Amino acid sequence: MPTPAKILVVANRTADSNELHSALVERAHEGPIEVTLLAPAAWEVVDPHGGRQSAWRRLNAALTRLAAEGITARGVVGDADPVAAVQGIWDAERFEEVIVATLPRHLSRWLGLGLPQRVEHLTGRPTRHVVATERRVVAQR
Repeated sequence: MPTPAKILVVANRTADSNELHSALVERAHEGPIEVTLLAPAAWEVVDPHGGRQSAWRRLNAALTRLAAEGITARGVVGDADPVAAVQGIWDAERFEEVIVATLPRHLSRWLGLGLPQRVEHLTGRPTRHVVATERRVVAQR
């Protein structure tokens, strides 16, 4: 059995999006993968710790969906600054591929910062950019 490709995925509001999920399932069809899903935790006005809690909720939802597809994945909540979050986890010996998932251009602060290009420059790895929509889960009553 081939060694799984180790992929770093940077996503926050899009971590559990259908688009990112589909991109990872599609990549897994090319060969086995191990995913580290990094969610930079945004500070939220209502609750300064809410960003971490929201990030963990999205990560847990994403990890559950990936596990159902047989994809090995783990979640990490990082610094609110996405570049600092990547710097905090990046290890060229550990990751072979990078994916950055953002909201569409008109909604994405990360695209305004040039995050996919900055991550590619920082890591020295080709960085795939996935444009995704935030997944809204409706509570069951």
